[in-house]
Amino acid sequence: FPSQTVTENFAKVIHGLNANQLTDQVIQRSKRMILDTLGVGLLGTSTEVCHKAAQYSKVYSSDLSSTIWGHLDFRLPPLYAAFVNGVAVHSMDFDDTWHPATHPSGAVLPAVIALSDAFPQKKKISGLDLLLAFNVGIEVQGRLLHFSREARNIPKRY
Repeated sequence: FPSQTVTENFAKVIHGLNANQLTDQVIQRSKRMILDTLGVGLLGTSTEVCHKAAQYSKVYSSDLSSTIWGHLDFRLPPLYAAFVNGVAVHSMDFDDTWHPATHPSGAVLPAVIALSDAFPQKKKISGLDLLLAFNVGIEVQGRLLHFSREARNIPKRY
């Protein structure tokens, strides 16, 4: 057997994650991260940059749609809903951070929620599935950050 590449190993680990691996501590921390991100995102929906992102995204349409946070009557395709909601989170810049500098939840949660919101009613995912998807996204981001020389040099550049 040839040895696995870093990418193959990375994909194998991520693909193998399942809800049974979410410990009580991980679930509690994830819920806190999600709640914090939603709070910051809802506050961010009132920013000028979020309004501009929403206006820009209105030109796109799709059969699938996801809610824009704070506006139950405003829906966009999942890609653009994730974009607008991510802008809302980052516009406040109070979302969680890691060192070196990155904001894990603000990048992951809007995408996970937009995708789950677009599922048909009969195929809605469970809360545990949402927590798993969120944690997989956080794990992917953390591993990419770990392997990035560029990210490790961010503090030296500022």
